[in-house]
Amino acid sequence: QVQLVESGGGLVQAGGSLRLSCAASGTIYMIHVMGWYRQAAEQQRELVAQVTAGHSTNYGDSMKGRITISRDRAKNTVDLQMDSLKPEDTAVYYCHAFIRTSDQATRLQEFWGRGTQVTVSS
Repeated sequence: QVQLVESGGGLVQAGGSLRLSCAASGTIYMIHVMGWYRQAAEQQRELVAQVTAGHSTNYGDSMKGRITISRDRAKNTVDLQMDSLKPEDTAVYYCHAFIRTSDQATRLQEFWGRGTQVTVSS
């Protein structure tokens, strides 16, 4: 089985920065895509950013220009640097990945972390 464990959430004032980290562990052959989603209260979960095995990145519109995603393939980790945070960035941030769990696997499996709370005060 695979686990995604997030860290780095917390309370920050508007204009401040936070860095989220996610580590994947378990039965992993290859991580194809790894990234972050967020879900604010009473809203749908939305893409924040993701990075592929080839280091191509995709950023959601809501935080584009204020965030940077980076990935360490050797360590199976992904980090999200968030700057110029706004109160509307308050949400639970979830680590997400599409993983091939063995060399014989014919499809990717989708995994989610439990989430880390980010609260931005005004």
